[in-house]
Order: sequence, then structure tokens, then C-alpha cells
Amino acid sequence: MPTTRLTVLGDSFVEGRGDPRPGGGYHGWVPRLADSLGLPAAAVRNLGAYQATTQVVLDQQLDRALAGKAPLIGVIVGVNDLVTDYHPIRFRRNLGSIFGVLTGMDTTVVTASYPDIPANLPVPEGFRTLLRGRFAEANAVLREVTDQTGTLCLDIAADPAWARADMWSEDGLHPSPQGHRVFAKSVADLLARVSGLVAA
Repeated sequence: MPTTRLTVLGDSFVEGRGDPRPGGGYHGWVPRLADSLGLPAAAVRNLGAYQATTQVVLDQQLDRALAGKAPLIGVIVGVNDLVTDYHPIRFRRNLGSIFGVLTGMDTTVVTASYPDIPANLPVPEGFRTLLRGRFAEANAVLREVTDQTGTLCLDIAADPAWARADMWSEDGLHPSPQGHRVFAKSVADLLARVSGLVAA
């Protein structure tokens, strides 16, 4: 059985929602990234779960990720905190705990900033403004935590491509197949640039 080389924790962005497989289930950016890195499916652990929050990652995914710790770990989580039950202090503490535990010698950890998802949602303008404030605050916290822990952070919030409608599925929350493809390539490019991990 191949050793796990890539483990990814997080929410439905990690699960692959928005990029359905013809026979059921989801494809998503994780297997696309694995393909670009030349990793077989058996060497990849995708722990992504629908509606997972930072607390869910801490309580249900982190220990599993640490078992046979992979040399490459991805984490995408936080949007469900921001759009549902947001507590700034808990959010900061949870991100600090997740990335603080995962980073270390011989482990590359990568994440991404929070794009302007509120722009996609059919919500009253006042609530959209509130959400945008949360997302901006969350990105500031994420930058601080990733700088402190040495986590690689792909800044998709600053990438104008993520403002395009074709990057998102109809619900506005999850990337479209095109969004998942672009995200996988962007992560692979970041890893090649910063960590020397070259796409196959």
C-alpha cells in the first residue's frame, strides 16, 4: 500500500462540490493536483467534509491527518464559520491550532485566502456587507497565522480571475469544474515555485 504523500483537510471546497463526477460523487481540485504532481490515488487522503468548520477540522480531521503525516498537506476551511456561526476569537484560535500543529520539519502545508464569495450570494445588501467585513477580517487573520507558522498561502482573494462567474457553480459557494481546475493548477504552480515540488 503506497504511503500517503498528500493529505487535505477542510470543507466542501476540499470535498470537490461543484465538480460532479458523471457516475456520482465529486472530482474537484484535490485529485487534479495529485495528477499534476504524479501521485496515484492511493497516495492521497481527502478528508474534506460538507459544512465542515474550523472546529470540525480540529475535532474530527486533525488527528487523522497526523497519523502517518504526509509530506504535503492542504487545508481549506473557514467559509462555513464566516457565513454561519462566526466567533472571531474562536476562529483565530482554531486557525492557529490547525496550522500550528500541522507545520513542521519535512512537511509543506498550503492553504488559500478567502475570495469574495459574498458577491455571489443572493442575500440582502446589508448582509453582504456584513459578510464582506468578516471575510476581510478572516483574510487578515489567515495572513498572520500563515506567516507565523510558515504555511504557504495562495492568495486567491487578490486574483481577479475569481471574480468571474465561470469560476463558480450555480450556488455561488463552490467552485465550478473550471474553478477547481484553475485552483489545482495554481496550487501546483505555487508549490513548484516555492517548495520545488514540480508538476508531472
